[in-house]
Amino acid sequence: MLELNVKNETSRLRAVVLGSALNNGPTPTVEEAYDPKSLEHILAGTYPKEEDMVKEMEAFNQVFQKYNVKVFRPEMIENYNQIFTRDIGFVIDDVFVKANILPDRNRELDAIQYVLDQINPNKIVRPPEEVHIEGGDVMLWNDYIFIGTYKGSDYKDYITARTNMAGVNYIKNLFPNKIVKEFDLVKSKLEARDNALHLDCCFQPVGKNKGIIYKSGFREERDYVFLLKLFGRENLFHINRDEMYHMNSNVFSIDEDVVVSEKNFTRLNTWLRDNGFTVEEIPYAEIAKQEGLLRCSTLPLIRD
Repeated sequence: MLELNVKNETSRLRAVVLGSALNNGPTPTVEEAYDPKSLEHILAGTYPKEEDMVKEMEAFNQVFQKYNVKVFRPEMIENYNQIFTRDIGFVIDDVFVKANILPDRNRELDAIQYVLDQINPNKIVRPPEEVHIEGGDVMLWNDYIFIGTYKGSDYKDYITARTNMAGVNYIKNLFPNKIVKEFDLVKSKLEARDNALHLDCCFQPVGKNKGIIYKSGFREERDYVFLLKLFGRENLFHINRDEMYHMNSNVFSIDEDVVVSEKNFTRLNTWLRDNGFTVEEIPYAEIAKQEGLLRCSTLPLIRD
């Protein structure tokens, strides 16, 4: 059996579900686009090719092998995008929460059923239908659970609004001993540079006390100020609008001092190294065209 344990974003990783770009299917139509960045590349004819994405994901897999991380991959569904495993579920402490994802993505959960079969069934939960929550919006920081949401009255009109307040309250009830703090995120259906699809598009902790943040991703300044006070300004790397668009906050930690990052994130990677991190640089710019990056492609199961 898999003994689940995830309490934060940066402790030593032991087991993870890494998505797959194999048999990814044809380029989506404009109508099928889930986010403004994919739409942008569909319209421009620059949507990523499967062979390029497979190479990028294999580079990520090789880093996991280097650090002796147990890697699970989803079973293949023909002509189907299975890259972003973070959306379909997440682990808090020793509980696996199945996400209430967009309905036509439910098959992605079936593709990791063989992993779920290795988990104590009493430790797997599925929220009720009215609860919307995706793993990219759920971020663990020891006693804290940070959750990205959208509080606008037009929530239902935004396909980019993935976690509602019912989702926040569900997690509060499930983990009464945690401090659950929600963040109201900026959403856009049309402009990827103004769309924080998930919390990890504008914030992520690294190491023991540091983080990457994009101030304009938060609808309420007080949410940004909360993180500023919690982490300290000197410990936060502020990214700009263009860096947010390229997903600079969506890196992935294998350990408190090891971060996997995109090789083009020059300014961020320099800052990480200057602060004592080992940076494992890999190419991931093609996958980034779908408004997801390294954290989005992973579902951690066990950390120390």
